[in-house]
Amino acid sequence: MNARMLRFGMNLWPPFLFAGIRVLEISSDYRYARVRMRLRPWNRNAFGTHFGGSLFSMTDPFWAILLLRNVGREHMVWDQAGEIEFVSPGRGTVEAEFRLTDEVIADVLDRTASGEKALVWFDTDVKSLEGDVVARVRKQVYARRKRALALVA
Repeated sequence: MNARMLRFGMNLWPPFLFAGIRVLEISSDYRYARVRMRLRPWNRNAFGTHFGGSLFSMTDPFWAILLLRNVGREHMVWDQAGEIEFVSPGRGTVEAEFRLTDEVIADVLDRTASGEKALVWFDTDVKSLEGDVVARVRKQVYARRKRALALVA
């Protein structure tokens, strides 16, 4: 699936659609993504700020998707762990950006070449449009080459 179609589909995906999360951009090489969420009555908490679950959700699938698209279908890739630190109240529109580097891709390919797993931590800041950090999200992504399937005679 090309990046444009994935972005379109993700914007209709119920967890994003109903939380007010919009995927603004996924680069054609799957090395960059940008996501935005406006503060709405349906994604605010009791304090009038962004619901923490929505802040985490807006960052959830991107590192695994970007990595999978760059290491290839011969790899299994999924989220292994995640954590979030709430830094300041999110009172308006927030954004998150994801940039996958050549170095990370090469490292994962090198570490998984022999069939071993690679666990990679990625950091993402969720920021207000003014540039203030609202939350820091860390995601650990698991990658491993798929084992060859034995043929049945």
